[in-house]
Amino acid sequence: MPDPFPGRMTHWACGLTGALLFGDAVVLMAGYGQFNVGVLLPFGLGACLLAMSLGRARLQAWLAAAAVRRRLWRLGWIALGCWVVSLVSFWLVLARGSHKDLASGPAPAAIVVLGSRAPNGHPSAALAARLDAALIQAGRFPQALVLVSGGVDFGERLSEAQAMGDYLRGKGLVPHRIVQEESSTSTAQNLQFSQALLAARGITADAPLLIVSSDFHTLRASWIARKTGYTDVRTVGAPTPLSIRFNAWLREYFAVISGFVLREF
Repeated sequence: MPDPFPGRMTHWACGLTGALLFGDAVVLMAGYGQFNVGVLLPFGLGACLLAMSLGRARLQAWLAAAAVRRRLWRLGWIALGCWVVSLVSFWLVLARGSHKDLASGPAPAAIVVLGSRAPNGHPSAALAARLDAALIQAGRFPQALVLVSGGVDFGERLSEAQAMGDYLRGKGLVPHRIVQEESSTSTAQNLQFSQALLAARGITADAPLLIVSSDFHTLRASWIARKTGYTDVRTVGAPTPLSIRFNAWLREYFAVISGFVLREF
């Protein structure tokens, strides 16, 4: 009878991997209220791996019943392996890009901080890291306007931009430097809606612009910015908290694919 897992170590590795993926997703959903593809996919994949490991005997019998099932089983593992290779390759590109100092060059006319989750009006850890990075750049470039961009999250009443502005003011950034864009719900809208607010203050699309976001997000944000019409864009990537890093990077993998399909770049 064919064994779905070639060897005891493979069987245990499958179960352990499933438990880790499943547990990680449960913690993020229950503890952080995160429900996105970067969390739901590990949840589903982890549950499947756990079920296969715990139900090894039944799976073995099911595979033995038909040769086509065994072929599909092998093809499924090959497809999963190819996908994992593509995912890791993408992560390596993100990691390499996130360590570049793209903030050097002429002084920006504006610093645009892209929004993220702000539950109950308070920036999440990832958003706080972006804002802290923006504060550093605001200190480097005291003449630059600081525009924070983000609309209202599902289930929230306060916009991300309002929470971001409150955070920056609480950290000592003078209010007259801060502009809040409170209508956007995507990266493309962040940059599109910000463009009008900047233009109203005499900052055109060809002026030097510094975009601050999370490390995994800067590459896609720069592509979208150029598609939106900005011609002199640099980025600064804030470190993603370790507790959500790989989930966020997984979500970004699919966001880039979606961006290409929707021609956001």
